Amino acid sequence: QVQVVESGGGLVQPGGSLRLSCAASGSIYSIYAMGWYRQAPGKQRELVAHITSSGRTNYADSVKGRFTISRDNAKNTVYLQMNSLKPDDTAVYYCNAGVTTSPGREFEYWGQGTLVTVSE
Repeated sequence: QVQVVESGGGLVQPGGSLRLSCAASGSIYSIYAMGWYRQAPGKQRELVAHITSSGRTNYADSVKGRFTISRDNAKNTVYLQMNSLKPDDTAVYYCNAGVTTSPGREFEYWGQGTLVTVSE
């Protein structure tokens, strides 16, 4: 079994910064990718950023240049540094981990979400 836990959300003013963390734990053979998704009020869940175990990254156009995803493979942890935050960034942010629990056995696991609110 695998668990994914996010932390770091909160209230921040426009133009401010936050760093989110996500740690995967449990019976993990390897992690091939981790990513951040968000769901804003009244909208569908969308990809924010994604990173592979080799370090290749993808970003949503709306956050490119402001957000940075990174990972520590030894700790099974991924981070999302969010700068120049805007009110439109307000959402519940979810971490996703793509893992193998044994060779060739692939699964994706989701965290419970952490709320980011950008407002005066």
